[in-house]
Amino acid sequence: MRESAMSMRKMGAVGAIAASAALLLAACGGSSSAPAALDPNADLTKQSLTVSNWAGYYPEDLPAKFQGAVGAPLTIANHATNEEIMGKLTAGGDSGIDVAFVSGQYAQALNDAGLLEPIQPNLIANMKNLAPEATQLAFDKGNVFSVPYTWGTTGICYRSDLVSKAPDSWNDILQASDDTKGKITALATERWLLLPALKSLGYSINTTDDAQLQEAKDLLIAAKPNLLAYDDTTYFSRLVSGEAVMSVAWDGWCNYGTAEDPNIKFVVPKEGSDLWSDTMVILKTSKNKEAAHAFMNFILDPANHAWVAENILYKVPNKAAMDQVGAALAATYPNMGMSAADLLKEEVVVDVGADNSKYTKVATEVTSN
Repeated sequence: MRESAMSMRKMGAVGAIAASAALLLAACGGSSSAPAALDPNADLTKQSLTVSNWAGYYPEDLPAKFQGAVGAPLTIANHATNEEIMGKLTAGGDSGIDVAFVSGQYAQALNDAGLLEPIQPNLIANMKNLAPEATQLAFDKGNVFSVPYTWGTTGICYRSDLVSKAPDSWNDILQASDDTKGKITALATERWLLLPALKSLGYSINTTDDAQLQEAKDLLIAAKPNLLAYDDTTYFSRLVSGEAVMSVAWDGWCNYGTAEDPNIKFVVPKEGSDLWSDTMVILKTSKNKEAAHAFMNFILDPANHAWVAENILYKVPNKAAMDQVGAALAATYPNMGMSAADLLKEEVVVDVGADNSKYTKVATEVTSN
């Protein structure tokens, strides 16, 4: 299940918004109207909920458990990528979706387009379980329109038994040594393709400066001959087989490799990295907003949220849940023990609007060069 879940979750899932989607969002326009007050005593058995999430990113019995606990019937629709669900949510009219799981910068774009219902914390008592750092994410400080579901960072996943020196810098990717040449993979998803070069150069991963992006592009093109592949979905398998010895990797994905071979380790380079987050949002068109808040409250119950950490092997921003399972998981997967405070030291990925097209252009020029 993990490989299936992972493939559906991350393939293009946390990349930049395509230029066409950005234009569509801009056309939708924002909204400054105050949210309607919701009824904390609403009869949730009179509401039904449709949630869109990545396949395998939730327990299969979630609909039955939610209805049993809350009373509202729940249907889960699956989407493969952020781009897919964004297309549905920005097509105009009522998508029929009440709650969507999207990565943070996509939640930001949806809110900027006026498509999201503000979160009403009085209906989500379990928000108290969130780590304080989870309220400081740059794309939505204060959790005004989104509630975080998972979070993590990007680093280098490597075979400790097959490298002469443990990597500690993005330059270990960009300037391959003799024993790693041709055995390195990089991420192809636009924002993460550029991340190693931007951090190596001391620039923001959210930069829109043309000169900085050009420098990053030149560095990536120079590094390309030493790569084995651009690989967003199977690099952990390449590490297991030994075909690759070092990969740019999302932390949770590295854990899938470690599960098969404990020689596979993860490190955040000394130049720093990112903080990505997947979130839950409520659509303004939803007619079941009380049930939507109840769903978020259900997810944030420590026992329910701990399932995600234990089974998906991604960190969750739920302090109570991680207090339950984090130490045990970290014994096998050390990056699961990364504290919320340390995670927040990394740079939060945000939407850069129309300038996403700059990342698309650089990525295309690098990968096709």
